[in-house]
Amino acid sequence: MMKRYIGAFAAMAICVVAGSVQAQETSNRVAANTDWSVFVEDNPKECWGVSAPKETVNTKDGSPVSVRRSDILLFVFYRPGASVTGQVAFTGGYPFANGSTAKLTISGTEFQLFTDGEWAWPATPEEDQRIVAAMKRGSSAVVQARSGRGTVTTDTFSLLGFTAAVEEAARRCEG
Repeated sequence: MMKRYIGAFAAMAICVVAGSVQAQETSNRVAANTDWSVFVEDNPKECWGVSAPKETVNTKDGSPVSVRRSDILLFVFYRPGASVTGQVAFTGGYPFANGSTAKLTISGTEFQLFTDGEWAWPATPEEDQRIVAAMKRGSSAVVQARSGRGTVTTDTFSLLGFTAAVEEAARRCEG
């Protein structure tokens, strides 16, 4: 499995407050588009669209369970200095099971995301492009994954405002 660059935002303190995403350390949110927000950092130049899930279901052995998870976020980011354009990344709020993949479903089309620690992403930039195109056409994205403790999580993200958010993020990181 090829480990890909996640970006400086991985180290930033991001939290979910009342269904909207805010940065705690900086006031770098530059736009909000329905269920998606856009953030920009200048050093290094980095722009991303991000959303929190509208619904989260956690199960173990087929039964619902209550679990503690940190932030659950779906990102698409741009970093011109590293030639990163439209990279999809998901953080599930827990360490994924070793060697597992996460399944991203958009309008019936399934994509596999490789996992490492609490992060998951597509294998190639071409797969990122296919996922972003599907997200622009879809109304929701569902990520299903398995934790190191065997809990299966299903997180449903609204795609309302997605196209506007990623276009804004891309525009802000041009050149």
